[in-house]
Amino acid sequence: MGFTKKWNVQALPDAKKENLITALFGGFFFILIAVLYFINVHTNLWGNFVNFVSTFVLATVPGTSISLPVPANPSAYIALYNLVFEFCLGLGLLEIAILTLRTWLNSPFPRKAETIENIVFWLGTSYLVATYLVNITIPGEWFVFWAGIILITGLSLVARAFVLMAKR
Repeated sequence: MGFTKKWNVQALPDAKKENLITALFGGFFFILIAVLYFINVHTNLWGNFVNFVSTFVLATVPGTSISLPVPANPSAYIALYNLVFEFCLGLGLLEIAILTLRTWLNSPFPRKAETIENIVFWLGTSYLVATYLVNITIPGEWFVFWAGIILITGLSLVARAFVLMAKR
């Protein structure tokens, strides 16, 4: 028997295909975490994270009277921001692989639309991290970054809606 006859994954019921995709995503997610840890182990990740969180102070959002937490010296954590960038980019690429797998396995269309939403979010977030956090010099840019995250979240939802509307 050939591989395609013995392992005809496309012939599986939809629930089993979705379980397979979920298991693959989970496995590759943990592999991504492990790879990022080994690549960045020399940067004292835990110490950087603890220092990062412990330096938060309240700052006024520009143009408002609202005060929100911001790192006192945001430019001191470039290694941490690089790790976040690598994580977001890795998840975006993983979601592209999952979309390819969903297309090959003929997953339900709403699941494909959800995966496209995730691609837009994670790749958009990686762009924002690289643009605003890695090059951050002033606390005001911290708020621009979070405004961008809100924008990317909205764009990802709109992308999902357009994909679902295109199917109709």
